Amino acid sequence: MAKIIHYYAHPGHRYSHANKAMWDASRAVKGIEHVDLYAEYPRHNVNIDREQQRLLDHDVIVLQFPIFWYSSPSLLKEWIDLTLEHGFAYGKDGDKLAGKWLMLAVTAAGPEDAYSEGGYQHFPLRTFLTPFEQTARLSKMRFAAPFVFHDALKADPKPHAAGFVTLLEGLRDGRIDLEKLETLDCLHNVGIASVLRQSELEA
Repeated sequence: MAKIIHYYAHPGHRYSHANKAMWDASRAVKGIEHVDLYAEYPRHNVNIDREQQRLLDHDVIVLQFPIFWYSSPSLLKEWIDLTLEHGFAYGKDGDKLAGKWLMLAVTAAGPEDAYSEGGYQHFPLRTFLTPFEQTARLSKMRFAAPFVFHDALKADPKPHAAGFVTLLEGLRDGRIDLEKLETLDCLHNVGIASVLRQSELEA
């Protein structure tokens, strides 16, 4: 079984539509450490030693957040700035996260077709997530395709939340083929079966 840590970052949790559903459902998944960053660090006073140890203790790091102005909420950015420091995640002797996996679970208010050359966002969603992918690369981590929920303010979040539970359980139990997931652009709820290991499909 892989060791999974699931970080959640939403400054308006109680007003959330999709992320609240995902967080509430995912907390029932046993054998995974779940961390609500805004509950733990309401004043952004990130405990660097604790967070670095958490990363050392786990194999797969899942960051769940809503897309805010084409990036993450501010506390998650602060967490990255402080925790993935020189000498730990990159630079001289900064190989502590080498070989681990980073995966994003993100929600976007716009529909899927908005994130295209012809859509009103003009670029694919994956383009906006490039800084996270490069963060993983610089830290010698591997970057799995992000789990994406489009039209998150209008669509029913329950199926996606259930899919997120399936994804987390699959990651925990080794049923998700991370190397196959790494080759995809994005993963949606209906595509989870496509990244199950062959043995799981035949079971």
